[in-house]
Amino acid sequence: MLELLAPAGSMEALRAAVQNGADAVYLGGGGFNARMSAKNFSAEELREAVSYCHIRGVRVHLTLNTLLSDRELPAAAAWIAEAARCGIDAFIVQDLGALRLCRAVAPEVERHASTQMSVHSLTGVQAAARLGCSRAVLARELPEDQLRTICRESPIEIEVFGHGALCMCYSGQCWFSAVVGRRSGNRGQCAQPCRLPYGYGRGDKGHPLSLKDNCLIAHLRALEEMGAASLKLEGRMKRPEYVAVVTRVYRAALDGREPGPDDLEALRRVFSRQGFTDSYFQGRTGPDMLGVRSGEREDARLLAAARATYEEGERQRVPVHFSIRVEAARPVTLAVEDPEGRGVSCQGEPPETARSRAVTGEALAERLGRTGGTPYRCAGVDVRLGAGLTLPVRAVNGLRREALERLTGLRGEPPSRAIGVFSPPAPERGPAEPPRLTVQLRHWGQLTPSLLAAGPAALYLPLSELVRRPERAAALAGKLPLAAVLPRVIWDREKEETARAMKAAFDAGVREVLAGNLGQIALAGGLGFRVRGDFGLNVFNSQTVRTLRELGLASATASFELLLAQVRDLGKGLPLELIAYGRLPLMLTENCLVKNRTGKCACQDGPVTLTDRTGASFPILPDPGSCRSVVYNGKQLFLLDKRAELAGLGLWGLRLLFTGEGPEEVDAVVDAWNCGGGFDGTRHTRGLYYRGVE
Repeated sequence: MLELLAPAGSMEALRAAVQNGADAVYLGGGGFNARMSAKNFSAEELREAVSYCHIRGVRVHLTLNTLLSDRELPAAAAWIAEAARCGIDAFIVQDLGALRLCRAVAPEVERHASTQMSVHSLTGVQAAARLGCSRAVLARELPEDQLRTICRESPIEIEVFGHGALCMCYSGQCWFSAVVGRRSGNRGQCAQPCRLPYGYGRGDKGHPLSLKDNCLIAHLRALEEMGAASLKLEGRMKRPEYVAVVTRVYRAALDGREPGPDDLEALRRVFSRQGFTDSYFQGRTGPDMLGVRSGEREDARLLAAARATYEEGERQRVPVHFSIRVEAARPVTLAVEDPEGRGVSCQGEPPETARSRAVTGEALAERLGRTGGTPYRCAGVDVRLGAGLTLPVRAVNGLRREALERLTGLRGEPPSRAIGVFSPPAPERGPAEPPRLTVQLRHWGQLTPSLLAAGPAALYLPLSELVRRPERAAALAGKLPLAAVLPRVIWDREKEETARAMKAAFDAGVREVLAGNLGQIALAGGLGFRVRGDFGLNVFNSQTVRTLRELGLASATASFELLLAQVRDLGKGLPLELIAYGRLPLMLTENCLVKNRTGKCACQDGPVTLTDRTGASFPILPDPGSCRSVVYNGKQLFLLDKRAELAGLGLWGLRLLFTGEGPEEVDAVVDAWNCGGGFDGTRHTRGLYYRGVE
């Protein structure tokens, strides 16, 4: 059966989840999780939470799903150790460096690949498994057929989002909030710019980036049948009453009750954005998925009823088995055992000889079965009873209470675990010489003579462009290092076609690829390519660099959310490059944002622009080789006048990232590379390299 995994943004929300039937909860703490505005748990609160859950047979997953800087790693390691001692059952991890920490410090605790890791394919799941993950949380954009493919072949458990907020962007690939306002979604500080109004140009205003909440309650049987292990309910920022209602409705549905109109109405009344959507699961995208939060009044009766479920009474969810021995002249003995085989026993006064009516085994079983007000329900009683004996009711009740209290203490104790030590390795220095020029183009028309004359150390072109003009690729491949840029998202149904295109590029002489997703590394390596890591891998610390080196990468790209000082401090176990010019990608969306507006695929006709409330513009272009949309920053990143400063960072390369530039603008940028000038505050930005992110 599907595990029902519910959110716990506070202790009250945790109780709401447990008392309404969650099999597991996920929560954050320690300052290293993707919901920093939630009421995250301290170490003391975490111990209380884990004990509360384990007593009731509920697992606890701790979110560690943000990017960590090198200076944060020691504190993160200490928090991982503390959480392991508290008894948490799994870490949910985004950062590859944090994954290394979990393996080193708490090797006995499960590790789950967060949806922030952007896992959307079987190869991605297999890569997560090789890195030591026992579960992968898949991208919310995947339709049913892709989920089935992954579940059928996956070597590890699969977790699927079932209900709650949808981001327009693939998780782990959104830098909108960071670039616009320094609040990084990869660091748990997302300001949700996708929920704000935008227009296509300066005219119409709507909410083209705001999706309705996901609701897969009609597809639970399909998820169970395909072999998914866990159904996640989103909502660590939501109130406890929300958690209670949503958990209760999904619990009933998983237990076999067909959800009716009242259930769906309860979900809507507790929170919705103009209804719900299951369009991603159904394999559809479009404007009918869009929705915003309306100003509906709170339903006081619904909220009060929800509070009562976790403030009054106790859900009897743990089956226990009693054994009682009542024999003449011997102390009464009561033992109780839980489903995991843990048992306790206690003794009472010997029974008395019955003067009129002797106690029966049925009466003893009935009294022991009265476990109301506890987390336990009686699943059976074995009675060994001598003849002609009697036992006061209060004695039986007292023994039952004592036995269950002892069992509760046993179940609430954290397990004994081995705890390792994090020892950061000695810093690995980069090259002393100035970084080389690397160039990423969007199409062949941007390849100018002056750019070639600059002698880039690597020239990146979309795989689709290389295949479109293989003769040009063959002519270039012998003159300079040419690499194919892979789409950041390659579903399993797209893998075969992508592999054919990669083989065609290989036949044309291309020997390198630029990969922005964990699942692409083994795919490219298996086809004979040398793999370079792109910005989509979110390289934020030296431990991530070490992991990518172990995976066989030839180079990596530092996250553009880092300060330059942090880039300098990164271990250079791999050659590292930095994006020094270009429009930074802010979002990668499965929804075609142009088609959502026009009803037809017209994004190839030229860039379409979103305009926010301040008049700032954000060009939209298709991700090369797909109909997925990329939203770019309106201003171009420009560091070409800072080359002397960048020379001291130990980098291998500085990348010029061209998107919509024509040949003349390309030549102007190359001139700026050669001359070191050209910053224009009206058109350019320093990005986050000097400002940093929260």
